[in-house]
Amino acid sequence: MTNKVQRMTRDIHMTGQDLTNMVQLRPTDLGKYAIVPGPKERLDNLVKKLENPIKNFTFMEYSMFTGMYQGIKMTAMNGGRFSADTAITTELLCNAQARHMIRIGSCGALSDEINIGDIIVVNGAIAGEGVTPYYVHKDFKIETDKALTEAIYAVAQKSGHQIHLGKVWSTDAILRETKENVNNAIDQGAIAVDMVSSVFLTLCQLYEIPATVILAVSDNIITGEMGFLSPNYYMAESSLVTIALNLIKKLEEK
Repeated sequence: MTNKVQRMTRDIHMTGQDLTNMVQLRPTDLGKYAIVPGPKERLDNLVKKLENPIKNFTFMEYSMFTGMYQGIKMTAMNGGRFSADTAITTELLCNAQARHMIRIGSCGALSDEINIGDIIVVNGAIAGEGVTPYYVHKDFKIETDKALTEAIYAVAQKSGHQIHLGKVWSTDAILRETKENVNNAIDQGAIAVDMVSSVFLTLCQLYEIPATVILAVSDNIITGEMGFLSPNYYMAESSLVTIALNLIKKLEEK
């Protein structure tokens, strides 16, 4: 038996490009736009809207499809529910050179003026999860792409839902949304909380890929209201797909 201490000499064990090569994904495989829902069931609803969708790959619990929507080539992938898997899937998309990325998800409201079934258009994020510190300094300003966010906000206004614009606080400790942690996020300007947007946006910024995020409100941390089974929430969640697709049509009309 040896007591010799082993040291790593390579700079990194695995990169995002290594993962992309592993699933044999090439830039030419992707559409001009990528819509990224969190869970698989949202992905399934999105893929139904595409013409002739082709599965690019399935890796662990994640799948990517590319097809046409009204003559526009686009890609859809379930990005994950949590910060760690979101980092993996976002690395895949970024290393495959996605050109525009739109995340659709859900969130909790941090204001009693925001209701279940409202929609949040995100213009920035506050990192409260454990992934982003491995990529950027704590003072890194996490933002959405301004032009893309202005465009999706305009499209969302026509959806029939109440729309709010603001920051989201992302945390991977869903059962530690304590008064201290929540109020700290509110003091930093957050109007909503989710688990992944800060990771998604940070990576998109580092890879210089325009990205935006839109979220349906499922619960309210301030009032304590739980709306996970509310029809209002389900209708808003369904509307996110339509909003994202209408955004793509609007961008292509320019």
